[in-house]
Amino acid sequence: MFFVDTIAEMGKFMDSGGDVLWAIVILLFVMWTLIFERMWYLRSMVGADVQRALDSWEQRKERKSKHAHQIREKLISEVSIEIDTNMMMIKTLVAVAPLFGLLGTVTGMITVFDVMAFTGGGDVKAMAGGVSKATVPTMSGMVAALSGVFGMTYVERVAEQEKNLLEDHLIMDH
Repeated sequence: MFFVDTIAEMGKFMDSGGDVLWAIVILLFVMWTLIFERMWYLRSMVGADVQRALDSWEQRKERKSKHAHQIREKLISEVSIEIDTNMMMIKTLVAVAPLFGLLGTVTGMITVFDVMAFTGGGDVKAMAGGVSKATVPTMSGMVAALSGVFGMTYVERVAEQEKNLLEDHLIMDH
């Protein structure tokens, strides 16, 4: 019974926000899928990439020359590229979420203006539906962006730690 009531309330909420709210939900799903993928990679797979770079570096007999320095930078760069995969997409989705909310604001206000033009401003219930379609997506876009900021901050912090650890382990002087 609780599950059915919850689904019904979610349906009402989605209806109150209009079509733009569905776009925000899809954006939120994609954004958090990418964030969770990066978390999974950083917790389970980055070690193998780092170890591969360390093994390649340790196989070198000479580690002091300019050529060795360039190889070290290449190894760091290759792992950094893997670590940073999808990071720009996540940042873009975080930045776009409030814009989708603003799109909802505009479409909702157009609905209000249409009701006002048709009824002369006398149908308060119809105007309230438009106001709802204006405010719910705005709030949802902001909540989506804020949640993405928190997820992205965590992922960036862990990614930066991994890159710094790799740089520290690729020692030039032996």
